[in-house]
Amino acid sequence: MALPSILTERLRLPIVASPLFIVSHPALTLAQCKAGVVGSFPALNARPESQLDEWLGMITEDLAAYDAANPDRPAAPFAVNQIVHTSNKRLEHDLMLCVKYKVPIVISSLGAVPEVNAAVHSYGGIVLHDIINNRHANSAIRKGADGLIAVAAGAGGHAGRLSPFALVQEIREWFDGPLLLAGAIATGGAVLAAQAAGADLAYIGSPFIATEEARAIDGYKQAIVEGSAADIVYSNYFTGVHGNYLKSSILAAGLDPDNLPEADPSKMDFEAATTGVKAWKDIWGSGQGIGAVKAIQPVAKLIDRLEAEYRQARARLAL
Repeated sequence: MALPSILTERLRLPIVASPLFIVSHPALTLAQCKAGVVGSFPALNARPESQLDEWLGMITEDLAAYDAANPDRPAAPFAVNQIVHTSNKRLEHDLMLCVKYKVPIVISSLGAVPEVNAAVHSYGGIVLHDIINNRHANSAIRKGADGLIAVAAGAGGHAGRLSPFALVQEIREWFDGPLLLAGAIATGGAVLAAQAAGADLAYIGSPFIATEEARAIDGYKQAIVEGSAADIVYSNYFTGVHGNYLKSSILAAGLDPDNLPEADPSKMDFEAATTGVKAWKDIWGSGQGIGAVKAIQPVAKLIDRLEAEYRQARARLAL
């Protein structure tokens, strides 16, 4: 199946920037789009909920102005992440704003709901649903999602346990539509490897935390620069869903990263922690690929690096 044009025509690299809770906001999203990759942010980052209307208006107008001024190299499209779990009481409100502004791409998480897909399809948008196993992938497509984001082992935030090679292979046995791969992708070579494994695009998050445009505190950004795969802890303690977090932030919260208890998944609340510390705000999400991040820099320079590495990897393989 051919990829929808929205995932090919305006992209400098086959990359979708993942929506980073708290960290992603219009400045980061716009910088990503203008650098030639799909930019994104979680709807829940706009607080109060009325701010989402302002953000979507700002992004839509800014990208339209940029495209008019740069007809030879228009910006990539943007995406909004919608948490479909029942703990998100804003879903209906936020989804209607996506419809109002005709958000090109909606990334759905923590539940596949046909009504969400139908609302996005009503204006011609597409839905990419993130999953951690083949069963969830099947369910998402049956319920009307257009594409899948395979969140494999090593990804930041709510990550799965499966090898990217196993996960992509199983999905490709039955699904030939848009497939993105997440999991420790932080170099241009890793982007090419994702495609070689069978994915269409790479889904990248953690490197964007250490950018000038990211809405993260300096300590978080520096921890990404200084960290490596050995500094990542996989636990469900903080939200009820397993995810990858920076060990240094767990230690700073007075917790033992090597002895975190198991949480009750039935009490999962995306916005609340199971302790006095807050997931995402105090406990910092990160993927295992951060060893490739050497400095805090503008988004444009990060994309320049990824493009150079991508081209070098292709040349090494004579592609």
